[in-house]
Amino acid sequence: MRTVLLFTLLLVAVAIAASKADLTARSLDGQKVHLKDLRGKMVVLNFWATWCGPCKEEMPILIKAAQASANPDLVFLAVSVDDAKTQAKVPDAAKQFGITFPIWVGATGEDLYNLSKGQAAPATIFIDRDGAILARVSGEIRESELKERIDWLTGDRKGASPQEFISHVN
Repeated sequence: MRTVLLFTLLLVAVAIAASKADLTARSLDGQKVHLKDLRGKMVVLNFWATWCGPCKEEMPILIKAAQASANPDLVFLAVSVDDAKTQAKVPDAAKQFGITFPIWVGATGEDLYNLSKGQAAPATIFIDRDGAILARVSGEIRESELKERIDWLTGDRKGASPQEFISHVN
């Protein structure tokens, strides 16, 4: 009986560890970065690309929310899925948008799918302090959806949680 209990606890621990969000990419200055290094922080992770029209429409909403946030434990993160052909355009696009939060490059379509459960950019993922994904929005996020999920992520989480997955992709 004790062996069964220990085995069950081990399986639960492995399942919990496997459900934690992780991603390895590079910062704009070329340093290797890991999403798991942000554990202890709450993260609004946005997958975007320089060639993505909806990303260009959505980014000002994210920038506005990041600038309005007074919570030092809330991190906004722009993760580019530009490939080798367009990755060189990321710094100029970031400057043009006025992105003031960290920008990572080198993410792949597989990374996008693993974290967002969708295959299209933009996609926004809301991650708690423990690295668990609380919500995902595939496609261009609406300002009200962003606010609702940030309030839930940073609040006391009492009451009904926001819809866990929204898709605006046709």
